Amino acid sequence: MEIGVPKETKDQEFRVGLSPSSVRVLCEQGHQVFVETQAGVGSGFSDEDYSHAGATIVTTAESVWNRQLIVKVKEPLASEYKFLQKEQILFTYLHLAADRKLTEHLLDCGVSAIAYETVEQAGANRLPLLTPMSIIAGRLSVQFGARFLERQQGGRGVLLGGVPGVKPGEVVILGGGVVGTEAAKIAVGLGASVTILDVNVERLSYLETLFGSRVKLLYSNSAHIEETVKSADLLIGAVLLPGKRAPILVSRELVKQMRPGAVIVDVAVDQGGCVETLHPTSHTHPVYEEEGVLHYGVPNMPGAVPWTSTQALNNSTLPYVQLLADLGLKACEVNTSLGKGLNVHNHQLVHPAVQEMFPDLGKPASII
Repeated sequence: MEIGVPKETKDQEFRVGLSPSSVRVLCEQGHQVFVETQAGVGSGFSDEDYSHAGATIVTTAESVWNRQLIVKVKEPLASEYKFLQKEQILFTYLHLAADRKLTEHLLDCGVSAIAYETVEQAGANRLPLLTPMSIIAGRLSVQFGARFLERQQGGRGVLLGGVPGVKPGEVVILGGGVVGTEAAKIAVGLGASVTILDVNVERLSYLETLFGSRVKLLYSNSAHIEETVKSADLLIGAVLLPGKRAPILVSRELVKQMRPGAVIVDVAVDQGGCVETLHPTSHTHPVYEEEGVLHYGVPNMPGAVPWTSTQALNNSTLPYVQLLADLGLKACEVNTSLGKGLNVHNHQLVHPAVQEMFPDLGKPASII
């Protein structure tokens, strides 16, 4: 199969869909891989690295997109819509629940779109292609939050770990999944006072075995959210409903009651965000102030550490790319986990959660 690897076009997105080592595996199995020139430079991979791995380097986006299987990192932007084709397979992060325009275009052009974030291991309730980036985003959320709490960045001037004689910063995390857990690890390591809220009591029990008394664990309800958010120096949104838009848990009225100069980092922003006042930002302009609070809403946070992120992502995606390259869309029938990742096929929405978000865009179709 011919596989295209475009250069990412999202603001300061330096990750790349396939690393040279992944390309080598695919080429050794008889597939042809076409990589857009400079696509891997941001992750530390030169065109020569890809050539040595067996790839063909192409100089235009059109040349790389004109392939049967397209492997990316982030969703196609409007400038890339023209390259999408019927009977083409697109394999990337999509987050359609928060992007009606992209959803409509995918339906219109007839591409078969498989979203990394909805590939789900049957019976395990695990999202294997979302997890590695969730780990990185969770850890970065505290790293970025700590930076923007600095007074020079517009924050309160709080050191999260405090010092002897001065209390540490308050970190509140909404959601105790992968993102929330990883954020808590970093925040605890810095010496911050950490609170995690979640609606899953079993998950809270697991987090107790992990953190013990170092983290406060609360059942997530409106009263507890209101109580903890008001006193937060750093609020981290880590809410995930697979395939669906994140629910709004923090209203504008509650943001108004936060401490001036506090920081909100919403990792759920690519699914719409769980804070009413937050909207997507970019690595170039990551924060803005509203209601006296700094808001950080970069939807591609792992793009800040592309050398790590690209390799971590490829470790998980490569087996699925191999299946798609070998079998085409039939791979979605052979591998049920991959099949759950199929969002759009044959001008129809396939994934139930995405269909629920856009009930007016048609009924689900069969996979093949």
